[in-house]
Amino acid sequence: MANHLSWRYRRLQTLAQRMRTSIALRGWRGTLSRISQGLAKRPAEDDSLQLLPQEAVYSHFTLPTSASPYLSVIIPVYGKVEYTLACLRSIAEAPPQSPFEVIVVDDASPDNTTTVLAQVKGLRLLRNVQNLGFVGSCNAGAAAATGSLLIFLNNDTQVTRGWADALQRSFELFPDTGIAGSQLVYPDGRLQEAGAWVFADASAWNIGRFASRKDPAFRYSRTVDYVSGASLAIPRSLFTAVGGFDSRYAPGYYEDTDLAFGVRAVGRQVRYVPDSVVVHTEGVSSALAEDDGMKRFQAVNRHKLAERWADALSRQPSTGTPLVTIDQDRRRGTVLVADVSTPDESRDSGSLRLISMMRLLIADGWHVAFAPDDGYADDDAIQRLGALGIEVLAKPWTPGIPGWLAAHGGSLTAAILCRHTVASQYAPLVRRHAPQAKLVFDTVDLHFLREERAAQQAGSAALARHAQATMKQELALIARADTTFVVSPFEQEMLGRLVPDARVDIVSNIHEVHGRTRDAEGRSDVLFVGGFGHPPNADAMRWMASDILPAMRRSRPGVRILVAGDVPDADRQALSDAGLTMLGRVEDLTPLMASCLASIAPLRFGAGVKGKVNMAMSHGLPVIGTSVAVEGMHLSDGHDVLVADTPDGFATAYERLANDPALWMTLSENALGNVRRHFSADAARDPLRRALS
Repeated sequence: MANHLSWRYRRLQTLAQRMRTSIALRGWRGTLSRISQGLAKRPAEDDSLQLLPQEAVYSHFTLPTSASPYLSVIIPVYGKVEYTLACLRSIAEAPPQSPFEVIVVDDASPDNTTTVLAQVKGLRLLRNVQNLGFVGSCNAGAAAATGSLLIFLNNDTQVTRGWADALQRSFELFPDTGIAGSQLVYPDGRLQEAGAWVFADASAWNIGRFASRKDPAFRYSRTVDYVSGASLAIPRSLFTAVGGFDSRYAPGYYEDTDLAFGVRAVGRQVRYVPDSVVVHTEGVSSALAEDDGMKRFQAVNRHKLAERWADALSRQPSTGTPLVTIDQDRRRGTVLVADVSTPDESRDSGSLRLISMMRLLIADGWHVAFAPDDGYADDDAIQRLGALGIEVLAKPWTPGIPGWLAAHGGSLTAAILCRHTVASQYAPLVRRHAPQAKLVFDTVDLHFLREERAAQQAGSAALARHAQATMKQELALIARADTTFVVSPFEQEMLGRLVPDARVDIVSNIHEVHGRTRDAEGRSDVLFVGGFGHPPNADAMRWMASDILPAMRRSRPGVRILVAGDVPDADRQALSDAGLTMLGRVEDLTPLMASCLASIAPLRFGAGVKGKVNMAMSHGLPVIGTSVAVEGMHLSDGHDVLVADTPDGFATAYERLANDPALWMTLSENALGNVRRHFSADAARDPLRRALS
């Protein structure tokens, strides 16, 4: 208790020292907000950070660096060798996946830093003859770097697994990125910075300071005004083009803000990367008081920034503007997307389609908030979607879709509600709380059509009645929505007859065209992709086991059908005993696509466009499917697919592919062309834009 009170007393002293400058820099609203944040209850230690101890005495470790690096990690240091050693050890324990080098620039440290660091294997150690300050040391490190991507890192940081990979990936996911910055957290686990906003007077505010780093509101990638130089990545060519860190800010402070303004001036963006987590012991190398030590340059350099970037700053928000207003003003608008559960692209094609849709919206400048109807999203899902720029509205952070709509409906541009079970619940709430918003009903596939076919296959009157009820509900939603998405021309034409006044557009499956890696030689297995939880897939697996595989083995005894997908243990064993090769969920299907002779899609009922068919075609793998499986996909038997509706038909199609390499190649080439024309991101972009216009 005494330690806790002592901490609060020191914090109050620090806040009191900062109040005078803070009022001038940020306005009274910002000051009060910052004080309330600072006095908030301190969270418990976050054991998941697994921080390394700071030890001034060196003990052996090696940095697994490369002589031909892609990444150059640059760490300027001035004393505090114990922090530098902990930083370097953290890199050794969580190294980048790409080849990298680590350059430490010793800025004429007064202690034994050079002697100690010279013992670290794999480290490039530079020593300034005279003290150059933070700016000069960073520029010296950049001049010596050989990697294509520079990462500037403070020595009072410790990195976590994947930190550098996430920064690098941000440039790939968002090609307009010029600077990428990490999520900075305090050693006690609180959030230190999720990027920062800059006001018209050149003062700044760290986004999310003292909040929980686990809050999804701070875990999605976004553009910001600047990111801290404590962990900042920038292409070396761009760093050189904008002149590096400007020496007018020497020895330090505001050089990272100035660099961000320079990068944005040449048309590139500054991006906060939440899945790059770096622990930063703020203030270790400089005093906390702003009128002495290094901190005295903060106010001086703010005025320099204000003079240099006066025109750009005139377009920044005025001091005291509420942070939520700044956030909203930087967005083109907000699109709410709701589905039954959080999508996982390794689980099903519907998830892949939905994630691709959200990425297209983000690329067009929209802020996308995804809400699972069940309210659940695990930490991995929040991180995975957040890295793509998607905010996840999940418990306990968000109470539910109704509460979110009541609070945020006034700023909503559009709501995309997926599947009739979700849309029927929330369409009325969207109309009530966000009357200005476009209401988009994404059918995913027409459920009533799939249920009708299942009823016919089972000969069930009860299922037929259920299909009629679903049809009534879906058609009512389609009539109410501003736009309805279907996945095929077949469904669009059907709805044109059933709901002639509705606006129905096609957003089909969305696939990257991976391409073919090898020809037919040496291939023999057949691949089925799908989980047992989807009734058409379960029926297909049973049919393959009972009839299709035996028919194929009559002429080809050694042929195997590989099944990639989640299957309950009892059913998995039964299907395995019947001869199917059960692989379970496969995270990366690429090796299977490159080794199997064909993909098989023996679906006897269902609706919509079949993701398993698209996926195989995107890899150039020929498909043998039923008429139901290839429906509405612009496919022709013998041209880009082989159609079979009986076990003997599947066996015959397999033999044709196995014995005719030219046919195999023709189907492969035409399948790739089909995906490019009908199932690529380009094909989906226009209907999404029309729905939000």
